[in-house]
Amino acid sequence: MIHFEVCANSFTSAKNAQEAGAQRIELCSELGVGGVTPSFGLLKKVCDELSIKVNVLIRPRSGNFIYTSDEFDVILRDIALAVDLGVNGIVCGSLDEDATVNEKQLEAMLKASANKEFTFHRAFDLVDDPYATYDLLDSYGVHRILSSGQQQKAIDGIDLLKELNQRGQVKMMPGSGVNASNIATFMGSGFTEVHFSGTVMSPEREAKIPFITSSLLGEYGYPTSDLSRLKEIIRSASAE
Repeated sequence: MIHFEVCANSFTSAKNAQEAGAQRIELCSELGVGGVTPSFGLLKKVCDELSIKVNVLIRPRSGNFIYTSDEFDVILRDIALAVDLGVNGIVCGSLDEDATVNEKQLEAMLKASANKEFTFHRAFDLVDDPYATYDLLDSYGVHRILSSGQQQKAIDGIDLLKELNQRGQVKMMPGSGVNASNIATFMGSGFTEVHFSGTVMSPEREAKIPFITSSLLGEYGYPTSDLSRLKEIIRSASAE
């Protein structure tokens, strides 16, 4: 039997996943940037009011998966909150500058997860050596790896996904671009879990004032309030 995990970005999405017959959700926010940690209120409402299994994405910001000590402190705090709420599992991961897994942070994440299911997320798709990375995650007892097979869409990376899925104990869970037209291919390829969102956009209309700033969105980079720029603005105000 194959298990369906829905990437749910709202209470409505989570409820729809449950009603559709999915076994589990990955709860997150902001699908447009690959997902970030959902709010405490959303997580609690889903856990309180729905019966579907909840794995929660713990990702403090968009951009790369290389985290400062302060960012990682946020990650550990969010994991602890999720565990206290009784989630089924944690979805997380981090890398070093050399595109390898940050083992020290991985050990801390696993410890904080308190024996909950642990999914290493699509940071896996950015590592240079997927075989060595799979073996490392296998040695740590990670439950599953969410991956597109290091391609934009999982269907294009299916050969690598199948190869890794037979390599050890860690389950490979295909995700990215899984839909009604190709899911049968994954079901017939030895996978026991697949990940998809089934997302459609609500009706769009012209905004009076645009709030999306494309210059603040990046695959690797991410926005930060700059200390020198903040000081400059405050000094300018004080000079008036």
